[in-house]
Amino acid sequence: MKRRNLNFFVLIFTLFVCGVAGAAGSHTKLALVGGMLLDGYEVPAVHHATILIEGNRIVKVGPSSEVAIPPDAEVIDTSGRVMVPGLIDVHVHLQILGHGDYMRWDPWIVENNLVEKVGEISAKQLLNAGVTSAADLGGTLKESLEVRDRINRGEIPGPRMSVAGPWITRSLGIGFYSDALNDQILIDTPAQAAAAVDKLAAAGVDVIKAYVNLGPGHYKAIVDAAHRHHLRVHAHVYDPQNVRDAFEAGVDVLQHVGSAGMPTYDPALVKAIAVKGTPVVVTAAHRAFLFPATVEFPERLQDPQLKSDFGPQIWEEVQKSLQGFQRLAYFARADQEVRYARAALGQWIDSNVKLGMGTDSGTPMNFHTESLWREMKAHVDLGMSPQRVLCAATRINAEILGKGKELGTIEPGKLADIIVVRGNPLFDITSLANVEIVIKDGTIYKGSGK
Repeated sequence: MKRRNLNFFVLIFTLFVCGVAGAAGSHTKLALVGGMLLDGYEVPAVHHATILIEGNRIVKVGPSSEVAIPPDAEVIDTSGRVMVPGLIDVHVHLQILGHGDYMRWDPWIVENNLVEKVGEISAKQLLNAGVTSAADLGGTLKESLEVRDRINRGEIPGPRMSVAGPWITRSLGIGFYSDALNDQILIDTPAQAAAAVDKLAAAGVDVIKAYVNLGPGHYKAIVDAAHRHHLRVHAHVYDPQNVRDAFEAGVDVLQHVGSAGMPTYDPALVKAIAVKGTPVVVTAAHRAFLFPATVEFPERLQDPQLKSDFGPQIWEEVQKSLQGFQRLAYFARADQEVRYARAALGQWIDSNVKLGMGTDSGTPMNFHTESLWREMKAHVDLGMSPQRVLCAATRINAEILGKGKELGTIEPGKLADIIVVRGNPLFDITSLANVEIVIKDGTIYKGSGK
């Protein structure tokens, strides 16, 4: 019996060693050859470039004339196209899909057992749009974590997700947000706010979202608790006093500032934010730019890609919700927001603050299929250079997520997150709507025969 056991363990050990050796020796090798390369830095493009990938890492980058392609590499011809880092969206919502009325949507997806399914659809749409990493800033805890983990296990397609789960707030937004999803944590005191952070950290979230009606003490308690857990805090702020309170409490990322019909902010406050280097994510397009674009072209609401992605049940529900979209409560202040938008966003661009890119995608009419290119266009339209905008959506956003050493640029040693687009984003930023190939973590998810 002992001899049989010994032989059995020798066999298992041999199989294990051979398996590891086989895996180590069979890394997938890809070569993207011929296209223009924008690497995520504000430097000139590399023309007729080659990117070599082994496993999930970039191993060599440069002009094709200087990069030898291994004979066992799979070659992807990117001639006539542009190669850029995978896009990063630092403000998405997986559990909404562009439906027009949260008060109906939230209970509807609960009643129809669709909460996690909606997250799957959103994740796939983001990835197909070229978003290879994203921050989900508000959703149910269980389903948010499950979708993130299923993506990480390779069970479903989607970006590399950083999820917040429920946001922390002193108001549940009665009359505008439904509480059917249990995606908010209601607190009153700073001590309760800190306890909420501890609870979320123990559950395994990646970031913390501070929502509304919070004072200086609440922000400070949230920041201190989050930083003890090595988590970053994103604050939902519009009102000038909230912006100041969140900033002075040490919040890591200021979200939404200037995107909801607000006048320009105190120049001294803007300067202080710029000097400290606190990232600002304006989410400018999701109402002020998206609403007039839809008035001009309402046909975008019937995009066949949405119909295919959603399936009949969700498609019918979303379409019903968007009838007479101009009368939706979400757009009640759209006229004021449009009037203020150019000055508000322009102030942040002109101040040279550390600007990231986030879309609030999933909000009414703000489809994940169009993630980032509309937001980037809004910034370009108000004077930000296309290259700076592209860097914000890649390298800067990677830094905002605390992943700058792994993501955001195309260079040796970084994770192989690369997209290939038709058209030159430096000439027309909306070329980023034409994503033909998506590679995340060295795996091809879209294009090249996929």
